[in-house]
Amino acid sequence: MHVVIMGCGRVGSMLARGLEKRGHTVAIIDQSADAFRRLSPAFTGRTIVGMGFDREILIEAGIEDAEAFAAVSNGDNSNILAARVARETFGIGNVVARIYDPGRAEVYQRLGIPTVGTVRWTVDQMMRRLLPEGSEPEWRDPSGTVRLAEVHVHADWIGRVALDIEKATGARVAFLTRLGEGLLPKADTVIQEGDLVHVVMLERDAATIESQLGTKPEEL
Repeated sequence: MHVVIMGCGRVGSMLARGLEKRGHTVAIIDQSADAFRRLSPAFTGRTIVGMGFDREILIEAGIEDAEAFAAVSNGDNSNILAARVARETFGIGNVVARIYDPGRAEVYQRLGIPTVGTVRWTVDQMMRRLLPEGSEPEWRDPSGTVRLAEVHVHADWIGRVALDIEKATGARVAFLTRLGEGLLPKADTVIQEGDLVHVVMLERDAATIESQLGTKPEEL
């Protein structure tokens, strides 16, 4: 898929390299052309000088063909503005913003935009939120048989109870991350916009389950 990144600092450059290594196309935006020096000489993606919330700059970066957008500059306001433009103007459903201020992060989570704070931030966390199928499991048992992974769910799963996921896939919903906090689901817990869903599944079934949850659910 095509991913647009705003911010070519240490985070953005590592993210760009990681995504390209996994076979995705990348366009990265920064206000300073010097920032692109952080990219590997082997980087083949697009580099665009400008503001990541400028519509014309985003179009130049290929936002109209993108499936994901990451705002990882060093400014909270710029990141959330760019994230909202990507989602509300261009209809990008898979948007992640890096937010320094935990108070602001909670507000933006309520807007349905997943945020990653600097305290618990890793490139793997960003990857798991951007890629349509889980890139790296959060945990594996020693035998490699069972994995815990954060999975993307199609928008049509919102409003369904967590138990529906278990009925459809045979996996177990271990917990949800809602507004930055963990939540143990009950039988009547409803999936809300912005929830991150963490599922325990057999390693051999991971690709099938991720595909099921990434598409519109069938009638149960």
